[in-house]
Amino acid sequence: MKRFHVHLHVDDLSKSIAFYSRLFAAEPVRFERDYAKWMLEDPRVNFAISTVGHGSGIDHLGIQADDQAELAELKVRARFADQTILDEGETVCCYAKSDKHWITDPQGIAWEHYRTLDAAVVYGQSRGKGSRAAGAGSASACCAGPVGLKSIPVVALTNKACC
Repeated sequence: MKRFHVHLHVDDLSKSIAFYSRLFAAEPVRFERDYAKWMLEDPRVNFAISTVGHGSGIDHLGIQADDQAELAELKVRARFADQTILDEGETVCCYAKSDKHWITDPQGIAWEHYRTLDAAVVYGQSRGKGSRAAGAGSASACCAGPVGLKSIPVVALTNKACC
């Protein structure tokens, strides 16, 4: 069964861990000096935060597949959405070894489709030839997604009508 993925950039990791741990009534399942992750079952979501990157807000969204068949299905859906696919294959990102590909929605928000293969001891790996992100080659570029990715800033809500 697939799992929804949300990755946020945060300015203060310890304050954000305290906030989200109370909000989710759960502690992170993975904690590093620059990263934390919750694997929630209700709702079924992989929620990650990190200080790696620029600014605060949504870094990228995604869908985590449990197996290769689900990942292949997600790739077919990405092609059907008529978007260019960046297929990274096996890579290291966010302290995990994964098989993944990326697409960008019409607003420039990156979507990651991936299957986690194993844990990793580093945040990310250097991108080789053909890297597409500014800062490519640095560990912080591992979750940069396709060219044109824009982070969506966190916006304070007011009493005005919403949704």
